[in-house]
Amino acid sequence: MEKKPQIKYVTVVLPLALPNNYTYEIPNKLADEIQFGIRVEVPLRNKLYAALVVELHEDVQIEYKTRKIISVIDQLPIITTKQYELWKWITKYYSASMGEVMNVALPSGMKLTSETIVVLHNSEEIDFQELNDDEFLVTEALTIQGELRIDEIRKILDKKTVYPVIKSLVDKLIVYVKEELKARYKEKKKSFISLQETYLENPDLLTTALDLCARSEKQTKTILLLYQKFKNGVTSLRASEITNELGVDSSVFKALEKKEIIDIRKEVVSRIPEIKEGPTTEMSPLSPAQEKALIGINSHFAEGKHVLLHGVTGSGKTRVYMELIRECLEQERQILYLLPEIALTTQVVNRLSEVFGNQIGLYHSKLNNHQRVELWKSCYEGKPIILGARSSLFMPFQDLGLIIIDEEHDPSFKQNDPNPRYNGRDTAVYLAGLHGAKVVLGTATPSLESYNNALSQKYGLVSMTERYGNVQLPEIEVVDLKLQYRSGQMYEFVSKPLREAIEDALAKDEQVLLFQNRRGFSPTIQCTQCEWVSECGNCDVSLTYHQFRSELRCHYCGYREQIPSSCPSCGHTELVKRGFGTEKIEHVIQELFPSAKAARMDYDTANTKNAMQDIIHRFEDREIDILVGTQMITKGLDFDNIGLVGILNADSMIQFPDFRAHERAFQLFTQVAGRAGRRQKKGRVILQTFQPTHPIILETVSYNFPRFFQREMKERKSFIYPPHFRMVEITLKHKQAKTVFDAANYLSSDLRQYLKNRIIGPSEPGIARIRGFYLQRILVKLEKKQSVIDLAKAKILESKHKLQSAPGFKSVRVNIDVDPY
Repeated sequence: MEKKPQIKYVTVVLPLALPNNYTYEIPNKLADEIQFGIRVEVPLRNKLYAALVVELHEDVQIEYKTRKIISVIDQLPIITTKQYELWKWITKYYSASMGEVMNVALPSGMKLTSETIVVLHNSEEIDFQELNDDEFLVTEALTIQGELRIDEIRKILDKKTVYPVIKSLVDKLIVYVKEELKARYKEKKKSFISLQETYLENPDLLTTALDLCARSEKQTKTILLLYQKFKNGVTSLRASEITNELGVDSSVFKALEKKEIIDIRKEVVSRIPEIKEGPTTEMSPLSPAQEKALIGINSHFAEGKHVLLHGVTGSGKTRVYMELIRECLEQERQILYLLPEIALTTQVVNRLSEVFGNQIGLYHSKLNNHQRVELWKSCYEGKPIILGARSSLFMPFQDLGLIIIDEEHDPSFKQNDPNPRYNGRDTAVYLAGLHGAKVVLGTATPSLESYNNALSQKYGLVSMTERYGNVQLPEIEVVDLKLQYRSGQMYEFVSKPLREAIEDALAKDEQVLLFQNRRGFSPTIQCTQCEWVSECGNCDVSLTYHQFRSELRCHYCGYREQIPSSCPSCGHTELVKRGFGTEKIEHVIQELFPSAKAARMDYDTANTKNAMQDIIHRFEDREIDILVGTQMITKGLDFDNIGLVGILNADSMIQFPDFRAHERAFQLFTQVAGRAGRRQKKGRVILQTFQPTHPIILETVSYNFPRFFQREMKERKSFIYPPHFRMVEITLKHKQAKTVFDAANYLSSDLRQYLKNRIIGPSEPGIARIRGFYLQRILVKLEKKQSVIDLAKAKILESKHKLQSAPGFKSVRVNIDVDPY
C-alpha cells in the first residue's frame, strides 16, 4: 500500500493587502485537521489573524523562517476550489492582492478580528492605594471577571479613550494584554415551548397539570394555549409568540419546566427574511417574439456561446429570463441572476418571487452580517436561485448552470473602490467558464464591449425589436432651449412645450417622470459682487445647496456647512443660487402644478431600501403624480400609467469629460425614455437641449443604436480607446501636491522605459483634490495582444513597488484600475 504523503506546510491567504501569500508550518497535533478552504489562526507581526488555507505542501523552499499555525477554526471548508480559481483570476487580471479579493469575497461575519484582551496579574499583590479612580475601577472589575475586552473597559469608564489607563496598569505590572481572535458570526437560536409527551399522549392528564398551576393565572393560560395549538396540529411554539400573545415572561416558562409540564428547547433559526410564503403562481404564456428569442438563445447555447439579448425597453426580457431559469431548475443546477443595484429592482424581485418563491436567495448590501453568512451557507448547500448585485459573484456555488446579467451595460457592475476594481459583468463570464455555465447578457442599450463581442461572433446575438403587446415606443420630441430662452418662454428650467405636455398628461390622469442627473437644490452659491463660489475645503468642487436641511454639502467627501449670511470674500450680502438639481425641480414643479402631488427619488430621499420601496409603492399606487429623479428612475421601473417623461438637461451628460460620456448619455436617455407608454399606451418624451442637432440627440430620437455604435466605435478607434484597445488607469494620491506630482513623474518615467508611447500623462484629473488628497493620473493604452497586456501589468506592479520603496514616496497611495469604466 502506497504511503500517504505527509502535509507539513500550508500556504494561506491573509485578509491584508500583501503582495504575496504566506506559508506556515503545521504542528503535529493539528495535522489531521488541516484541509483546503478552512480558516486557521496564525500570527503575523505580533497580531493574530484568521487566514484561509489555499495550498498544502509536503515541503517548501522559502526565504523566511516559517511560523506555526496556532489553531484550526473550521471543521469544514468555507470556500470551494472554483471560488479560489476565481479569486486567482481576479488577482491577476485586476492587479490586486489576494487578501484584497478575500476581503471583498467573504461576508464580514466570516472574518475574524484580532481583539485586545486585558488580563489581571496576581490580584493578591495589588496595592489599591496607588491607583487613581479609573485604574481602580478597571482593576476591581478584573478581580471579579479575570479579563476584559477593550469595549468592556470603555463601558466601565464611560470613556472612548482608555488606552492611557491600560498602559499605566501595564507599566505598574498589574495587568498584561493578549490578542484573541473573535468570531463575528454566531448562530441565532430561539426557545421553543411544547407540552411534555405525557400530556400530549394522554390529554386526560391535563387537569392534573392545571391543578398544579391553579394559583398562577399566567401558567394556566400558557398550558391552555399550548394545548389549543396542539389540537390544531402545532406541537410547539416560539417562546416569543407565547410572550406576545399572553404577556408572560421567562419566569413562567421556567416554573412550568420545573413542574415537568413543558419542555424548553433551543433551536437554530434562520435570519434570512422569507421572500415569499405560500403557493407560487404560473408564468404567463410566452408571446411569439419571446418564443423566438428563447429559441435563438438556446440555439446559441447549443453552439457553446454566451448570448447578448438586445431587447428594447418593454419587450419582455424578464419573461424570457424566467423561462431560462425554469429550464435550468429542471436540470437541477443553480442560477445566478445579477442586477446592477438590488435596491432599485423591487419589481423584478417581486415578479420572480411570485413564480419561484423561496427557491430564491436575495444577496445584497442591505443584509446584516449574520444574514449574509446564512445565505452564504444556503448557497453552499445548493440554494437554487441567487439574486443579487455584483458581490453575489463570490457566493459558493456548487453547480452553477446559468448566469443572467440584467442591464449588462450598467456602470454599477464596476467596483471602483476599494480594490479589487473588478467588473462584475466580465467576472461573471469567467465564473461561468469555471462551472460550464451559460450566460445571458440582457439590455436595451448594450455596452460597446458586449455588442462588439456579439458582432465578432464571440457572443451570440438575439434581438427583440418590438415591445410586448406591440405597444409603440414613445415619441421623443426635442426642445431647443436656445429658442425657448430667446422667446422668453422658459419658466426657470421648464420650457413651454414641457409645461404644456405635463398639463396634458395630468388632465388625462397620467403620471409624469422628470429626469435630472444632479441632486440637491442648486449646484453652487455665488456672490453677485465678486463672483466668489462656495467650495469644499477638502475637495476641488463647489458645495451643493440643499434647501431641505438649509446647508451646503460636498457630494464627494460629505462635508457640510451652513449657508453664509454674506460673502466670505468681499462681505457682500447678495448670494445667488446657480443651476438646478432634483430638489429645486421638485420645488418649482410644485409651484407650477399646485394641485399635483410631486415627489423626488434621489440619494437624499431614497438612500435606504425601505425609503426606496416606499417611493416606488406610492408611485405605483398613484399617490404621486410627478416623480423627479436622478438615474435611479431609469432602472427597474415598470409602471403602466406613465404618459410623459421629461429630460431636463441633456447637455450636462453629453459634455461630461469622459471618453464614455456619449455612450452613457445614449444609454440613460434611451432607458429613461423607455419608462413611458407601457400597457397599450404609446407615451411621450420631451428632451430639452441647447444642441438639438448633436449626433447623440439625433440617434436617441430615432432609437438608432446601430448608427450610434458605428459612429462611436470609429471615434474610439481614432483616439485609441476601448473596446479597440485596452486601458489601465493609475491614480496617485497624497496630502501634499508636490509629493504626488513628483511621484507621478517618477512612476511615469519608469514605466516609459518599458511601455514607451503607451503611457499618457501624468496629469491632474478634472477634480484634482478629493477628501484632502491631491491626485495625479496616468493612462496606459495597450493594443489587444495578451503578451503586451501581461507585460504591462507586471511592469506596472513592479514600478509601483519601486516607487513606494523610493525615499519620500512611501506614503503615496497608488490605485491601479484595469479596464476603468
